[in-house]
Amino acid sequence: MRVAQVMAGATHGGAELFYERLCAALHGAGDTVLPVIRHNPARAARLRAAGMAPVELGFGGPLDLLTRPRLAATLRGFAPDVVVSWMNRASGHMPRGDWPLVGRLGGYYDLRHYRGCDHLVGNTRGIVTWLRQQGWAEGRTHYLPNFVTDFAAAAPATDLLAARPLLLGLGRLHTDKGFDLAIRALARLPEAHLALAGVGPEGAALLALAAREGVAGRVSFLGWRDDAGALLRAADVFVCSSRIEPLGNMVIEAWSAGCPVVALAAAGPAELIRPAQDGMVTPLEDPAALAQAIGQVLADPALARRLAAAGRARFEDAFAAAPVLARWRGFLHEVSQ
Repeated sequence: MRVAQVMAGATHGGAELFYERLCAALHGAGDTVLPVIRHNPARAARLRAAGMAPVELGFGGPLDLLTRPRLAATLRGFAPDVVVSWMNRASGHMPRGDWPLVGRLGGYYDLRHYRGCDHLVGNTRGIVTWLRQQGWAEGRTHYLPNFVTDFAAAAPATDLLAARPLLLGLGRLHTDKGFDLAIRALARLPEAHLALAGVGPEGAALLALAAREGVAGRVSFLGWRDDAGALLRAADVFVCSSRIEPLGNMVIEAWSAGCPVVALAAAGPAELIRPAQDGMVTPLEDPAALAQAIGQVLADPALARRLAAAGRARFEDAFAAAPVLARWRGFLHEVSQ
């Protein structure tokens, strides 16, 4: 197949990383893939290193009058069997063409951007249910999960091995990620340490909160890290403290690394996790309950091993590269007919 994948994403993010992984996987499986991206030299370099020839466009705001005609010319020259537009900005810039257009959503987005799409893909069943509630037909809405890198063989991060027991949070330092709740939970776990890997606007507020809660000496702010697998392999518990999390790639990554997961009941983790089987789920906005669940896992090594083993089995069955790639290729072939 000839597949154009159009993404105007941020510098960092789970959707952006999956976009790169899926492009590379489709290319590796023998499809001809054209990645079209917002100007991003690092992302373009990674896509080229994977054997593709990305096209970089502006994908600006309402005054950007150049991206749409340039995108139209690029797609006409490529002659795709199917085009996939990722998230709002790329979908809003999509020109009309004689190719099937698939909009890929990783959240509950403004559907005005997807009016020109023939099909919509959600990466959770909850998103697909919501799309149908908004009036999209069942035959035009599809659930296709993400796959993540298999971190089972990653070497643990040596800079974290001294802190025990170690809790880990991954993600942008934003209120949606609920790291304030993780810090408040830490105050109820006097022996534990918490490492937070990410950057974002809440960094200063979280530092101040750690000081107020008396846990500043037990919280490590790691900044942006490219070694998520090593961090997860070093951790005793992965804590997904997100208030808003449509999917939760990080939960799947923790499963791949064999790290027990404790999560708040945001939409994505609540859909993914079978409570007390492959993870622990606690109510939103309840640091005491979060601390209790973390403490339960830390105090019971057999429970931690069971959760980790069941999570690893879920990863292999549903979220590893091979099964997810097979589903994506089957779907793209079907809609390209």
